[in-house]
Amino acid sequence: MKINRTEKITRKFLEEACKKQASDIHFYPSHDEDHVDIFYRLLGKRVYIRSIKKKLYAIILAYLKYSAHMDISEKRKPQSGKMHYTTENKELYALRLSTLPTMQEESLTIRLLPQSNLKIDELFVFPYQFNRMKQWFHQQAGLILITGPTGCGKSTTMYALMQALTEKQSYQAITLEDPIERTLDNVIQVEMNERAGVSYHTGLKAALRHDPDIIMIGEIRDEKTAKFALEASLTGHLVVSTIHAKNAVGTIDRLLDLNISKNDIAQTLLAIASIQLIPVFTKGDVKRGAIVELIDGNNITSILSGNKVVEQLNMETFEQLKEKVKRYGFLQDDSMDETSKSV
Repeated sequence: MKINRTEKITRKFLEEACKKQASDIHFYPSHDEDHVDIFYRLLGKRVYIRSIKKKLYAIILAYLKYSAHMDISEKRKPQSGKMHYTTENKELYALRLSTLPTMQEESLTIRLLPQSNLKIDELFVFPYQFNRMKQWFHQQAGLILITGPTGCGKSTTMYALMQALTEKQSYQAITLEDPIERTLDNVIQVEMNERAGVSYHTGLKAALRHDPDIIMIGEIRDEKTAKFALEASLTGHLVVSTIHAKNAVGTIDRLLDLNISKNDIAQTLLAIASIQLIPVFTKGDVKRGAIVELIDGNNITSILSGNKVVEQLNMETFEQLKEKVKRYGFLQDDSMDETSKSV
């Protein structure tokens, strides 16, 4: 199939970003000059790559918006879209596109989501932490939360857990996502669509009528979704979801902020895994690895009782985990404060 010039130029940027293992591409139009700056998110850092003329950017933007089923003529409103890209090495990526109107042009951000099989030893610095998380899923009912800042790897961890579980045992597993980032075998995946009336709330209602063993909610964003997730776990379902929080202890404060009572939290919350990404140096190479604060059982009860002194809780903090990684020689001094942006 013949590739036109616009597609060839666009593929060049995408190919380079994938080879560099970028998590995001940012196109940033200059207000005063005739150029657009291009940045890649590499190991959590925004790195300048090059600049291109606005005329060329307009062509690339139109091509990408068309490919992602976005409105090419609409430049005054934010838009989002998705498409797939296959590299020269036959690696499949899901691309999430987001535009924002600026004073003169539209800015564009592309999230790169690799679709290859998840390898646990490449995700977690300490595999025992992932193994402990898998043990939580032996429970028949309750709520498990994966927490952290935007792009820290919460969804990637949930996908890895769901993949590991459904490979070993036959579960009726249903996911509610916005959007679906990765295709999973043996899992019913439902994409949220507010325009079509499919919200997390309505999706959860429908999922409960589908006799699920496990329900995965892409994100708890508001009080309504949080309360419905808790209700689902109280009625005998295992529910796993993500929520934004700084650390494991802070996750409980986040639930309280959403008007979830301490009693409901005590009745439903099984465990919390709070994630950070750090640059890990192995054999002269650098990759991102996840470290996790894990709390469950008596720790949750203790925190709800007002004890937030981490030294008194049976858990490893991010600081302790970083020190452990440093002792193993996988973490450099100048990267001790490095946190994640994406997996």
